[in-house]
Amino acid sequence: MTAALEPASLGDIRAAAARLRGAVVRTPLVRLGVEPAPAEIYLKLENLQPIGSFKLRGSGNALLSADPLLLREGVYTASAGNMAQGVAWWARRLGVSATVVVPDHAPQTKLAAVERLGARTLKVPFDRWWQTLVERSYPGIPGVFVHPVSDAAVVAGNGTIGLEILEDLPDVDAVLVPYGGGGLSCGIASALRALRPGTKVYACEVDTAAPLAASLQAGAPQAVAHTPSFVDGIGAKAVLAEMWPLAQRLLDGSLVVTLVEVASAIRTLLERNRVLAEGAGAAPVAAALRGLGGSGKVVCVVSGGNIDVAKLGPILQGQLP
Repeated sequence: MTAALEPASLGDIRAAAARLRGAVVRTPLVRLGVEPAPAEIYLKLENLQPIGSFKLRGSGNALLSADPLLLREGVYTASAGNMAQGVAWWARRLGVSATVVVPDHAPQTKLAAVERLGARTLKVPFDRWWQTLVERSYPGIPGVFVHPVSDAAVVAGNGTIGLEILEDLPDVDAVLVPYGGGGLSCGIASALRALRPGTKVYACEVDTAAPLAASLQAGAPQAVAHTPSFVDGIGAKAVLAEMWPLAQRLLDGSLVVTLVEVASAIRTLLERNRVLAEGAGAAPVAAALRGLGGSGKVVCVVSGGNIDVAKLGPILQGQLP
């Protein structure tokens, strides 16, 4: 079993920021255009990254800090789409081959983007894909495996978002972060715990797959039913064992929202701020609009904007795809 991770150190997060400078966008923090609202809600717009997702940060830090000799054999990851794009983007930049193991429910928009970046995709059933995450390898694929969640360099790269939030809003009261595997929320929380420990950091899940909420309630990792939906960037059937101690230590809870609330948040972001968010990226906004993040200054991390047009259409019509 993989050893549990420790929180990313402030030194590692700052080193990641230095590595990524000039390649990764320093994304803006803007106020959500909804009044009245339960809080001062701000949006950290990671959907504006070159691949439309925060995953460029963690994947970049992992590859830029990897052994160049090992990278010559290529790189691969297991991802529903956004980490796949991150690894593919950096692999092309570094001139190495990339392969991505994807679950069979991965959206076509994300798969097409991965292939445009020059990576090979290998589609497998969800359970086999999850096994790849657990085992941290896939038979027959050479090269460096970049875990999309429980990789120390990935977590440190994600933590750079926390640095930027504090630079732009030093007195932030709460940060709401989508929870897929915990790499994003725990990375951001690592930075905030070091620099502003009083700030709350909440994971956000959708009720069709919320293993962290169930695990926190039980005090131990729990398996839950996983129902695929248009919210494809978060939601799993369990909490990764190596991430559980870190999530339990760093996060202040899990805020669970419904598919209807997420769809409404997607519409609100487009109508009020002209921001296109995928389901995972809109989940924190859904939670904040319900008042789950408190009444102070609340930052929602809009983690990505890669949503299938075929799914977006019904959402804009007030339906669920």
